[in-house]
Amino acid sequence: MAIGIFTTSCSNDDDNNGPSTSNLTLNLQGLEPLGADYVYEGWIIVNGAPVSTGTFSDVTSAQVFEVNSDMLNSATRFVLSIEPSVDPDPAPADTKVLVGDFSGQRATLNSEGIVADFSSASGTYILATPTDADMTNEASGVWFLDNSSGSPATGLNLPTLSAGWQYEGWVVFDGTPVSTGTFIDPAMADNNAATSPYKGTSGNGPGYPGEDYVMGSVAGVTFPTDLKGRTVVISVEPWPDNSPAPFALKPLAHMVPANAADHTAITMGTGPVVSVSGTATR
Repeated sequence: MAIGIFTTSCSNDDDNNGPSTSNLTLNLQGLEPLGADYVYEGWIIVNGAPVSTGTFSDVTSAQVFEVNSDMLNSATRFVLSIEPSVDPDPAPADTKVLVGDFSGQRATLNSEGIVADFSSASGTYILATPTDADMTNEASGVWFLDNSSGSPATGLNLPTLSAGWQYEGWVVFDGTPVSTGTFIDPAMADNNAATSPYKGTSGNGPGYPGEDYVMGSVAGVTFPTDLKGRTVVISVEPWPDNSPAPFALKPLAHMVPANAADHTAITMGTGPVVSVSGTATR
């Protein structure tokens, strides 16, 4: 989503009972609203130290902040982070989503330099339900592994994330995304492997991210079901997470083919959002 452009200007001068301030204008593409308890916060880096430029939650329009002119003119970099709306820590959180160095009056911002570069990301998954003993519902589970060699292997080729971020898998049921679990390392089980409300009672599944939807229900769908025709997604989530919904960054996605065979490796495609970007103009 592109955000409109405002004009940069200056306000207050040295004769007006305070230091001179100038406008810093943010124009951002691809960001989505955060949960109710979190906000975006801008930072300029001055002499190696972060200086807050203010917080915001509206991502539908440009954001303009009055900043000390001397600090703004001396800034070498701009960083955008995700912060608690009630924040006891004056320093930036680990969860930084955009960064860019100033060149003249503008910094070109992107997520590649501070979250991760997903340009080479790829993925493979299989349909299977290893957490129950029922062999008739194998199309009701998805596991991010590659068994094409005859033995299970890591199915997700994903970069190591910066601090403050984690991966999360999803299956979209009738427009509702349902998590398969969060993880840092795609070669290990995800964080809800032993506690998922949807898995069966025969075990926790293989040591890779994934989920069996064999118990319970969600979005009007009673499990077990058939995942063929559903969309499988890998997203990148802030940690701590700001919302139960997927974050804007979704580097991998794939609609399960209608003729997909269970226990067979299926290749994922590039997701709808592999990076977010913008500009900071002073």
